[in-house]
Amino acid sequence: MDFSILKVWKIYVEYVENTFLYVIKVPESDIMERLLNMMEPVVVIHKLGASFFEMALTLTVYNRSLETAGGQVEQAQTASSRFFLLHSVISTMAAMLSIVPLGRVADRRGPKVFLVVSQLGSVLGMCFLLLFLFCDLPVEFLFLGTAVYGLCGGSPAYWAGVVALAALSSRRRSRTLKLNVVDMCVGVAGVLGGLLSGYVYRVGHQGAVLLGAAITLSTLSLLLSVFFLPTPRGDGEEKEELLREPTGEGRPDAAAGGLLMTAMVVFILGMVGAEDVLTLYVLKPPLSWDSVWAGYGSAATNAMYVSSFLGVLVLSRVLGDTALSLLGIMSNCTGMAIMAFTIRNTNRENTFALLLVLGRTFGRLQLVLAVTELVSTVFFASVYPLTLHSCSGVWFLLSCAISYLSVIPIL
Repeated sequence: MDFSILKVWKIYVEYVENTFLYVIKVPESDIMERLLNMMEPVVVIHKLGASFFEMALTLTVYNRSLETAGGQVEQAQTASSRFFLLHSVISTMAAMLSIVPLGRVADRRGPKVFLVVSQLGSVLGMCFLLLFLFCDLPVEFLFLGTAVYGLCGGSPAYWAGVVALAALSSRRRSRTLKLNVVDMCVGVAGVLGGLLSGYVYRVGHQGAVLLGAAITLSTLSLLLSVFFLPTPRGDGEEKEELLREPTGEGRPDAAAGGLLMTAMVVFILGMVGAEDVLTLYVLKPPLSWDSVWAGYGSAATNAMYVSSFLGVLVLSRVLGDTALSLLGIMSNCTGMAIMAFTIRNTNRENTFALLLVLGRTFGRLQLVLAVTELVSTVFFASVYPLTLHSCSGVWFLLSCAISYLSVIPIL
């Protein structure tokens, strides 16, 4: 279905009007109950907790590596890169083992299983980092937390649950808008989490306060999911519509879908691993970012969710889907290439990045994306240590070149 800006605007206006009328007519207690039953608060709180944890994990591992290496930056960068490489491998492989059993349970109990189990694994994984901070354990101990998180479904299960619940809790007309709003909420929460995490890190013992805030937020998100978030199964007509195979003119073009999926995989292959290495690159000279600047960088990255959503609304009037996708690829790749020549503190802005992101479907698509992200991480984490003695920014250009190849299937 062609969602032009006018159609999206009409749906949004109708959504706002209905919400306003609902607020006027219903008691305050019912409004609070309705808010607790929404998907968006859970996503926002979880993303805040995840942003805090990612900052705490990155700085903790790098500082421990720097301490072990006796202050040698290159050795610390290599050790940290190796750690996050193994971290990604363990998490993805464990998630691949667990996603199929979780999917069978979700078929019987509803997609809320994906959300609850993955968030439980997230909280347990954070507790391993807390033990690491206070018990002076070897850094390899953190891999146990990674394995627990992966065996609980990890990121693939979490996003499968989010998208499934968001789709089932919305009407057919507003389903696309609902998913876009959820993505935008992720971006807003990521920006807020990035801006706050650097300052909170400075408060407590080696990031213990930041980690405590992450665990608290993630636990709150888990409790909201368990006790307040409904398990929509859809009525008979709506459920049939979701599962019915399209026919005639409504049948999707398999070749076009395959090309778009190929473009997405290639783009992720070139970008995800490079962005993972970027979190380490900015901690060393010539940038030497502290926790606050690292938080700013995280906020800028998450701002792409918001800017891309607004970019689609504004530019869809004059540009088609293909042009928007190409613009998103070019802006992100250009921003990555610029980073190769950055010698002072300046945040990279990818105004229309993530325009390529298609609607995330359920477990199988998430596994494809998880494997692609793993391959990308393995590749760039292996290349990055080799460039530290010469030109440590050359992998930015390599990321740019690989991601630019995604324009071929789109064209």
